[in-house]
Order: sequence, then structure tokens, then C-alpha cells
Amino acid sequence: MKEKLSKIRLEALEQIASPDANLEEIKIKYLGKKGELTAVLRGMGALTAEERPVVGQLANEVRESIETALAEKMKELQAKALDARLTAEKLDVTMPGSPAPVGHIHPLTRAQRELEDIFIGMGFSIAEGPEVELDYYNFQALNIPENHPARDTQDTFYITDNILLRSQTSPVQVRVMEQTKPPIRIISPGRVYRSDALDATHSPLFHQLEGLVIDKGITMGDLKGTLEVFAKKMFGEETKIRFRPHHFPFTEPSAEVDVSCFVCGVKGCRLCKGEGWIEILGAGMVHPFVLSNCGIDPEEYSGFAFGLGIERITMARYGIDDIRLFYENDERFLEQF
Repeated sequence: MKEKLSKIRLEALEQIASPDANLEEIKIKYLGKKGELTAVLRGMGALTAEERPVVGQLANEVRESIETALAEKMKELQAKALDARLTAEKLDVTMPGSPAPVGHIHPLTRAQRELEDIFIGMGFSIAEGPEVELDYYNFQALNIPENHPARDTQDTFYITDNILLRSQTSPVQVRVMEQTKPPIRIISPGRVYRSDALDATHSPLFHQLEGLVIDKGITMGDLKGTLEVFAKKMFGEETKIRFRPHHFPFTEPSAEVDVSCFVCGVKGCRLCKGEGWIEILGAGMVHPFVLSNCGIDPEEYSGFAFGLGIERITMARYGIDDIRLFYENDERFLEQF
């Protein structure tokens, strides 16, 4: 049996050293459950008590020799394979790279950043809030209780009776007023959602930027002055604004705000549809009820708020007549900006 074990070791090592050795087959042939070494070990029962430990030790040495040779050969083959791969995949780092197309900022993002810069320059800070909002913050705290007619015009996406996709960024203002003691001067840009049918002027997803100022002695004159500075910065120094009486539940008094057409200068053209003015936002003095809801004493503080659609501003500025163009990802359109 010793001779047989020595022969197994010699044959196995020779086959492993062969250039075209199949290591898996060799391992199964000699070390597998039905392998030659296993077959020899099964015959140890016929040995005497003195022979068994000697043969057993030799068998272990043979197994260890074969396993070591297999591991070294595998390591050698892996190293050769890696060398071959590195040679085949070698890169010439001196070669010029392939040019990658460079994109640019989306027109809506460009407009939002410009708006933010204008208001930051006037001392405003940016506030953000959740897009999935509670009914309280989206409506009730803004003086729009349940069954209020304004809710019918919002076409809100409700998730549950109490949770919805915000239909305006005004909830951010409420959260800031709850957590911050006046003076407050913030803008709140972001996405909003309304269940509108998609057409040239409506989208179920669009972007708003709202502003809020709360302090002692704030008047409608402060609102007008702020919006005049904004309009001149955004549309040109010759731009004028006008206020038209309106109603919003969360402001009193309220107004729709128009800017003079920056193309025709109020003479009337295609962009302003012959009117000379372009409606861009709604504004007003913060309703005392809203201040009280947020823990601010309306007898001590007053404030103004305004809100504008970023899509509307961008469309007016560039003469775009279809809101859907912003979301269709047509490069022929986007490359113009």
C-alpha cells in the first residue's frame, strides 16, 4: 500500500506540472470521493494495527502534497491570465480622449437660480419644505378651511384625507412662521402639484417661488417696492408694474401683479396679446388670521407675501407659448437656452 500511495503522489504531481493540466479533473481523480487516494484509504481496514498509523500518515502527506501542488499551479495560472489580460487591455494614456458632450442648465433651473439671486440680493433667505404635505399646512393654516371654495379651484392630489401633494409652496411659509420669530424674510422655491389637464398653459407638475416678509410696520408700499426691484432686475430697468385688486384667502388686501411688456413697452404685441401688460404673480398683505395661526401677534407684526409661477416667468421672458416644451426633453428646444 505504501508503494501505491507513492505512485499516486508521483502521477498526480506529474499531471499537475503538465502545461495543459486540467486541475479540476486532477483534483477529482485523486482527491474526490471516488478518487484513487480515497480508494486506497478504504483498504486500510485490512492492515495490521502497527501498519495503520504509518500508512495513514503517509496518506495524509500524499494528500497534502497534491493539494499544495494544485494550489501553487492555480496561483501560477491565475497570474499568467492576469498578465495576458493586462497586456491585451493596455491603454495608451498619451492618446487624446473621446470628447464627451456637455449639457447646460435647463431653462427652468436657470430662471429659478436667477430669481433666487435677485431676492437673496434683497436680503431674503431660501426656505424649503416637504412636497408631501399635511392638509393643515396646505390649507387650514392659510385660512382655507374645509369646504372653502378655494379648495375646489386647487384640484389637489390627495393621498389620504389628511395627506396630499402640496398645491403651492405656501406651507413652507407657515412652517417658517411657526418655528421662527420675526423678522422673517424668506423665499420658498420648489415643485408643486395640481390635478390639471395637460395643455399649452397647464401642467399637473410645475414650479413656484413664493416670498414672505414679516416684521413690525410692514406695509403695502414695502411689497410694491420689493416687486418693482424684482421686475426691473428680471425683465429690464424700464419695466413697470401694476396692481389689480384680487382675492386670496391668505392675504388681505390682495392683488394680481402685472409687468409692462418688455417687448413692446405697453404698446401691444403678440407676446402680451395686445394688452401691453403681462400677469406674472399674486401678492398681498398676510391675513391676520394666518399670523395668529402661526403664533405671531397681528397687533404687533404685519407682513406681505407673493407667489409666482417659474414656468410663467420663463415663458414670458423667452416668448414660449407651450408649457409642455419644458418637460418633453426635446434637444431642439432645450439647445436654444
